[in-house]
Amino acid sequence: MQQEPIIAIDQVNHYFGTGRLRKQILFEITTEIQPGEIVIMMGPSGSGKTTLLTLIGALRSTQEGSMKVLGQELNGAPNRLLVALRRNIGYIFQAHNLLDSLTARQNVQMSMELHENLSERERRHGAAEMLEAVGLANWSNYYPQELSGGQKQRVAIARALASHPKIVLADEPTAALDKQSGRDVVEIMQKLAKQQGSSILLVTHDNRILDVADRILYMEDGYLSALETAPV
Repeated sequence: MQQEPIIAIDQVNHYFGTGRLRKQILFEITTEIQPGEIVIMMGPSGSGKTTLLTLIGALRSTQEGSMKVLGQELNGAPNRLLVALRRNIGYIFQAHNLLDSLTARQNVQMSMELHENLSERERRHGAAEMLEAVGLANWSNYYPQELSGGQKQRVAIARALASHPKIVLADEPTAALDKQSGRDVVEIMQKLAKQQGSSILLVTHDNRILDVADRILYMEDGYLSALETAPV
């Protein structure tokens, strides 16, 4: 029996601006992502990749077409449903967005505050466990300014995965990292997501990490297509 796609997008269009300034950004986007699948999306800057990512992540309203995430239709969905959905999604951005006033463990633990069924002790333990999984067990009490770029991005990955999300959305997670650090963080994401059964949609320009993908999509001028072979 075939599983239901974790993300199902059908004929999605998106526009910025109003009136004469209205400009179409996405054109008839149609694709599916299956549970446990790792999909990389590539394409030039300004082609609409981040816009699509924010629509899937319920951070922006779907205007036209069908956007189903975890079986829920996002087009026309009430705000409370979008908020509930975000609890099942882990976000990793190019800027790690860590809070400087919190330690690495506290930054990771913060993402678990949305889950009211967890006790304070369970959150502390879960955060420590995730930092250990990304190789930062000995750095849990350090503040972001005391960490390297690669370590900060590992904390961001730990934060995104700490609450065992069903979907991980990553926007250029290796852009600010050197080759080895970039490789490390992507392999950590791949390993942890496979263990947790999460699906990953990763936007990147980094040709060095394409081999982790089950499938590669290509976005250009607001149109999405499947890429049969990885670009050199």
